[in-house]
Amino acid sequence: MEHPRRAQILRAIVEDYVHSREPVGSKALVERHRLPVSSATVRNDMAALEEDGLIVAPHTSSGRIPTDRGYRLFVDQISALQPLTPAQRRAIQVFLDGADDLDDIMERTVRLLAQLTHQAAVIQYPVRTGITVRHVELVDLGADTLLVILIPTSGRVVQRSVALAAPLDEARVLELRSLLLARLLAAPLDTVPSALADLEVAVPEALGDAARAVGDALTVLAAASDEHRLVLAGTANLARFSGDFPQSISPVLEALEEQVTMLRLLSEMQQDERGVAVRIGSEQGDDPLAEASVVATGYGPHAASKVGIVGPTRMDYPTTMASVRAVARYLSKNLGE
Repeated sequence: MEHPRRAQILRAIVEDYVHSREPVGSKALVERHRLPVSSATVRNDMAALEEDGLIVAPHTSSGRIPTDRGYRLFVDQISALQPLTPAQRRAIQVFLDGADDLDDIMERTVRLLAQLTHQAAVIQYPVRTGITVRHVELVDLGADTLLVILIPTSGRVVQRSVALAAPLDEARVLELRSLLLARLLAAPLDTVPSALADLEVAVPEALGDAARAVGDALTVLAAASDEHRLVLAGTANLARFSGDFPQSISPVLEALEEQVTMLRLLSEMQQDERGVAVRIGSEQGDDPLAEASVVATGYGPHAASKVGIVGPTRMDYPTTMASVRAVARYLSKNLGE
């Protein structure tokens, strides 16, 4: 920003509003931050900030609050993130060191991050390249139901039951399994949907309905493999901030539960020179998260997997950014990266 004093006033407005959730007036700014100018001068600067779309008056004759653009400018002007205290760093290390396996590490990480930031935390399972289909199995459960089992080379077995329109005898089940293995054996997981796209019309007519149901199940199972899985914690924290979501908190909660939106957003976020990425409110367009902010960073090889938080735009960005970065670094260390 070309005007240092206006940048200082914007920073003060953001900090005060995040702390109090109350619109900020010129007199309060002068008193709290001991600004060496009069209230009238601050009001003029606030009028200029409002004209630039950085702050807005939520009510007539009230103080001002930051807009999404105001938060963005504030975040961009954070030159360096404050390191966590020694006590916080020790707590992170001890908490993560106690994990038994990868699943436990993921669960502990999001719980820890939710506690540190008081926001909803999310983590993507480590991305491992080159995962392919090792085996597909179909088990007849009776009552016109098949259990579809997908075994990738990552070792994580995933399964899903499907209801059939008509029963299949053992020979037909074995035939369908053979057709599936011919298409999927050693295929990369991300190619499963395309490999099964024409399965229904390619199999004998008697297997058409079953092939469609099983193909749909395998597509879901492939997408649910480790590198596409998210673990969440702290969604209850968002309820404490429900008043910070102007329309409704429901779209945010639904986006977190669906995971597809979060996976897409996390994959698009590129961390900056400070080691974090921040998306603020309307920067996400018509996204269900357009009334929320997301702070994330990468971990693991090439920072390919993401860990971060979701919360209202009114958040303590410096502390949150520092916490996300610190947890990601300890996580990478614990995973041997």
